[in-house]
Parts: sequence; C-alpha cells; structure tokens
Amino acid sequence: MKFSKLFAKTRKDYPKDEISLSSQLLIRAGFVDKVTAGVYTLLPFGLSVVNKISKIIREEMNAVGAQEILMPALVPKQNWEKTGRWETFDALYRLKGVDEKEYGLGATHEELVAPLAKKFINSYRDLPLALYQIQTKFRNEIRAKSGVLRTREFLMKDLYSFHSDEEDLDKYYDKIIAAYWKIFTRCGIRDKTYLTFASGGTFSKYSHEFQSETEAGEDEIYLCKNCLVGLNREILNGEFKCPKCQGKEYEIKKAVEVGNIFKLGTKYTEPFDLSFIDKKGDKKMVVMGCYGIGVSRLMGAIAEIHHDDKGFIWPDEVAPFKAHLISLEGAEEKADEVYAQLVKEGVEVLYDDRELSAGEKFVEADLIGIPNRLVVSVKTADKIELKRRDSEKTGLLSSEALLKTLRG
Repeated sequence: MKFSKLFAKTRKDYPKDEISLSSQLLIRAGFVDKVTAGVYTLLPFGLSVVNKISKIIREEMNAVGAQEILMPALVPKQNWEKTGRWETFDALYRLKGVDEKEYGLGATHEELVAPLAKKFINSYRDLPLALYQIQTKFRNEIRAKSGVLRTREFLMKDLYSFHSDEEDLDKYYDKIIAAYWKIFTRCGIRDKTYLTFASGGTFSKYSHEFQSETEAGEDEIYLCKNCLVGLNREILNGEFKCPKCQGKEYEIKKAVEVGNIFKLGTKYTEPFDLSFIDKKGDKKMVVMGCYGIGVSRLMGAIAEIHHDDKGFIWPDEVAPFKAHLISLEGAEEKADEVYAQLVKEGVEVLYDDRELSAGEKFVEADLIGIPNRLVVSVKTADKIELKRRDSEKTGLLSSEALLKTLRG
C-alpha cells in the first residue's frame, strides 16, 4: 500500500472527546473513526489489525475442533421469550419490522444456536459439537465511554459447545482455556492477562474471565501474589482467599475483560428441548458451554498495552503491515524498486512515497507503530536501513538479507 493513495490519514492532535488512551491513539493514527459514543468505523489500518486478530482466533478455534458458522443478527422475539430474556436483558436492542414482528438485535446467540443445534443433534453419536462465529454484536450500553473497550456495536467471537454430560463439558472447557492462552500469547498480551474467577450466576459457582491489565480498564481484579490467578471484585466475599491456591496475599489491578467462558449446563437447552438419545436409549438434555472474545475490544487492549509516548508498538502477528518503507529525497527510484520487490515476495508493506521531510515521515511511522521501519536514502546506497519499532538500534541490510529477516 502506498501512503499517497491511502484513504485515511493521521491527525496531529488527539481527539478531545475520548477518555481512553487506546482510542485516542487509534483515532489519531488513522485506525478508527468515531461515529458517535460507542460506535466506530474501522479504517484500513484498524480493519487490518482486526482481521489479523480474527485469523489467530480462527486458527486456534479450528485447532480444538470447532466449526465456524455465521448466524443472523436479527433474533425473533419468541426465541428470547423462551429463555425469559426478552424482558430481563437490559442491554438488548428491540425493534419491530413492517410486518409488526418483533426482534432483538443479537447481543449474544444462545437463543439461536440452541434451536439450530436441535435440528442436527439426535444421538450421543452427534456429540460433542462446537460451533463458533465472528460476528457483529449489539448491546445498549449505558457506559459507552471507554472508546473501543466498551461499545454499543462490536465484533465478537462466540463459541458454543454441546456435550452429553458435565464431565465432557469440563474437558472441553479446559481445552478452551489453553486455546485462549495461545490466542493472547500470539496477540502479544499474555504477560499482562490473567485468568480471573467471576460469578457463575445461575450456571455454576464460578465462570472465568480473561482480564488484561490496563489503567483504562473498568474492572478491578484481586490478583493472587502466589499463583497470579485473579478474583473479580464483584464476587469478593469478605476476606480475600484465592480460589485456586487458597493464598491470602493479593494486589489490586485495573483491567479490561478480553474473554469470558461459562458452563451453561442445561440453561438454554431445556427451553428448546435440545436433547439426545444416549447409549442406553434414554432421552437426556444436552449440556452447553459458551466462550467469548471481544475482537474489536481486544484490538483496544493490545493498543493499551503496546505503546510509548510516540505511538503504537504493534506485536508482529497483529500489526497492520509487516514493514513501513520510507523513501527519502534523492532515493525515490531505489525505494520504488525495494517496494516492488517486497510486494512481489508477498511482504505486507506500507510505502511512504509522499513528498514530506524525513522528520515528518519518521514521526508518523512511530505513531502508526508497524514493527519494521525500512529507510532508503542516498546515504544507504544499495542497502536498506532496518529499525525495529521496539528498539533504537539500526542496521544496513542487502535486499536478500532484508527479505530473510522479514520472513523470519
């Protein structure tokens, strides 16, 4: 992509109507555009990051045997009524069509996936089953004030698993925990993310959240100093006691929830009579689990964690481009050749071909935060200067050595 042809542009100043640093940076660096409180347009840079995150999620969900589907956002009123959530789900957007039929905009999809699974699950041989989607969700949030960390419209990965009994659910639940750690590792936030015990509501004693440490977070977690497992403040009952190791020493951290997992039991299978015939020929209710990751929120969490006073420092796997190529005055022809070669070799590269000063280009490169900055100038001759965004060191490489480095 040539910078001169890029649709979105960076801004010199931070937006005054944003509180969270991640959203200030995302807007200033040209990743998102704010439509209204809790609603954002993903611009080319931002969409690229979200697509990279989605790719990671898909790979790890497929690896645990889940199958991708895509359900509609319009969920008929009667589905919500079966589970009792038409009246009780405060954040649900409700609307009416020209035919007077009422719908809820999908805030979550238990009410659709359970009757869907009922059409295909008949016998114990059909279990276990895991279905997931990456889809836009809608929630009528009162607190839509933390930028992309809490929005009214957002992209989410929601996975639903179906099992013959609680024991089988427990095994898959542990697989998902392991898969989530792989996702957060690849997204570059593993060392700032903690498995946190939260209220299980009517489903179980506990559910689990994955909370990423950031001052912009709206949650407070009590983090065990011994095993680094967290406890959500809302379920703290008296004196702190770690639910994993029973430790009593803790520290309080502000965090944002980037994932959650629940053991639903038969909460959503019973209303839809989602049952199966077991090996003995008896009818039993299917047991469910659900597992969510806020994809666009995850972009915000990564932005909160990976930045400095100059701008973003995107982890390699989620960066909008692999390299940021800068052409300085007098080396335009050489830079064009390097750009053409990188494109030919399949390297994702942003090429700043504009007629601006070196200082202006370097400032914008730091703001955007692509991992590898490449400079072609008269001084570099037939070499290319390489600088990692997370380092002050520079080096001169031949085209062949550069390709090897970028591929590595």
